[in-house]
Amino acid sequence: MSLIDTIVAPATPYGESALAVVRVSGPLCAELANSCLGAGVAETPRKAFVRNYKALDGNVLDNCLAVFFAGKRSYTGEPLLELSLHGNPLIVQRVTEDLLARGCRMAEPGEFTRTAFLNGKLDLSQAEAVTDLISARSEQALQVAQRQLDGSIGRKMAELTDRLLGIIASVEAYIDFPEEDLPPEDQAGPAAELAALSRELSELIETSHYKTLLHEGIRTVIMGEPNAGKSSLLNALMGEDRAIVSAEPGTTRDFLTERVMIGSYGLQLVDTAGIRESDADIERQGIERTLKQVKDADFLLVVVDQAALPPHFPKVVEERLAQHRVLVVENKIDLPPHPAFHDVLPGHPRVRISLAKGDGLPELRAKIQETLEADRVVPAADELMVSARHADALARARASVDEARVGLRDGIAEELAAAGLRDALAAFGEVIGKIDNEDMLDKLFANFCIGK
Repeated sequence: MSLIDTIVAPATPYGESALAVVRVSGPLCAELANSCLGAGVAETPRKAFVRNYKALDGNVLDNCLAVFFAGKRSYTGEPLLELSLHGNPLIVQRVTEDLLARGCRMAEPGEFTRTAFLNGKLDLSQAEAVTDLISARSEQALQVAQRQLDGSIGRKMAELTDRLLGIIASVEAYIDFPEEDLPPEDQAGPAAELAALSRELSELIETSHYKTLLHEGIRTVIMGEPNAGKSSLLNALMGEDRAIVSAEPGTTRDFLTERVMIGSYGLQLVDTAGIRESDADIERQGIERTLKQVKDADFLLVVVDQAALPPHFPKVVEERLAQHRVLVVENKIDLPPHPAFHDVLPGHPRVRISLAKGDGLPELRAKIQETLEADRVVPAADELMVSARHADALARARASVDEARVGLRDGIAEELAAAGLRDALAAFGEVIGKIDNEDMLDKLFANFCIGK
């Protein structure tokens, strides 16, 4: 990519719609605004004009709404022109082709936001928040992305950087001014500050798991014995018949995954094969896959049939259930309870429903949300959460901090400790983009949609 190019791309998805936006950024924007739309548009930035768009051959391609943004006050940090066209894909194509003929080139994925980053309009964590905002699948994910776009991670990194610079300054003072009248060297002070910094970095690194849950959904495995109502539960939560339901036990042989919103939480529901002893090879394979899904789950919905004998789960499953987030769903309350039935998995929250009659479904949804909130499967949206990329950089920073801390405790030379701390400082810079790594930027922005 080149910052001297003028780039163009549709900023709305392909297809028929009421409106479609075409975005242009670069040095040709003012000239294009005047030649395509007439005088006045480029001379009056940030004001909307209704104009006919005239192609190079003089034909009117559309009557559109146009806004010109001057360089320093645009999204990209360079002249920007946005055209709101009628949402006919043919109109969008013809306008884009005309702009290409006038000297623009097609934008690469994420190039508008990448340009904004390179021009200092956004730090790298804010640029990443743009795609998080677009792809958010839950209310919480949306709030986290909005806070990050507002600069929450940048502000945190600035605070950590200031603290680390203060520690480096105190360590380097004895290197730079060995003959000055400085207080006696006391490595316990910097070591204690580094220990506190390391703990805070560890807490931040842990939040990357929560951010994954927000964007991919809390992996919620529906498990139980055959014919307990697992597939019916999936269908009820989805509001449609996604899984085959049969009175014959063992009909689910593989797992089925669907996404659903429960309150403010996005859930990745996994319907699994019933767990029981079986001689059928294909059913046994399904049960083995269920056990793997249980192991990888963030949350378990254990469906039990209160009109039958209490379920008997393999020991490995019982051990998993004892230490996991579980909601017991007692199904078939429209039938008389089995005389031998008793509370399954006592100590875990439970809810009673009848999937056949549809009774208790609002209570089930409320109980799921209540259980997730009580167990803090995902922290509150106003808490800081970092991405996997951030966590990798912070982990390297923590390793350098810990190495320097141990070294100071053991009496290593201040020069070595300071060098390690400067490595940590460089890792901090990677989080918000104070780096010179073109390959990393190519990989990061390749995940963006074209036009953003």
